[in-house]
Amino acid sequence: MNDILLGLAQAAELIVTLNGDLVEITALSLSVSLTAAIIATIIGLPMGAWLAINRFPARRFVIALLNALMGLPPVVVGLIVYVLFSRSGPFGVLGLLFTPTVMVIAQVIIITPIVASVAHQAIRELWADYHDLLISLRASKAQRIGTLLWDGRRALMTASLAGFGRAIGEVGAIMIVGGNIDHATRVLTTAIALETGKGEFAMALALGFVLIGLAIVVNLSIHILSRTERSARW
Repeated sequence: MNDILLGLAQAAELIVTLNGDLVEITALSLSVSLTAAIIATIIGLPMGAWLAINRFPARRFVIALLNALMGLPPVVVGLIVYVLFSRSGPFGVLGLLFTPTVMVIAQVIIITPIVASVAHQAIRELWADYHDLLISLRASKAQRIGTLLWDGRRALMTASLAGFGRAIGEVGAIMIVGGNIDHATRVLTTAIALETGKGEFAMALALGFVLIGLAIVVNLSIHILSRTERSARW
């Protein structure tokens, strides 16, 4: 019990004193995950809106595939990206393996289906309300998508935050393509796994507290933006 209390105290000290390694790892995690979330948002929101307003023969299959990709195993994504960017892979010449850039690529692949699927659900409801008006105004498809994205911006921001929350907690794919290299590709999740294996529970706990704090901030943001509570009721 004393060891646990000592570990908690040391973890709190590392956070309060802004330990250099802790700050560096947190900063890299935020940089990688925020970049991935922004790129996934740029790709996923228009994709979800396009699927909501268009009708084509394979539409149901595409939507089902998109929803299925939300549960894509991260380690499989990591393996595929590793093969593509390894020295013998088609993109090996770029030399991106074991860099933050390839970590962003892996996270974008993982979270884009999440952003697109959530956006599709939100835009589909808006499209049902705006359909007749936009058709009567003879708005082009680009104008329809732009209008729906703007009007649904609050719900769509929630989709982006959900993607970021998924990205910041990712470990499998990041470990494979990033290599967990100190001062280069070590992020919160991979550092926790490493420090726990080394028996450095104080640092592992400190990293875990930071990760939990970020998760709480993301979820509170989703709660506020989606207006979960309305008229003093859940």
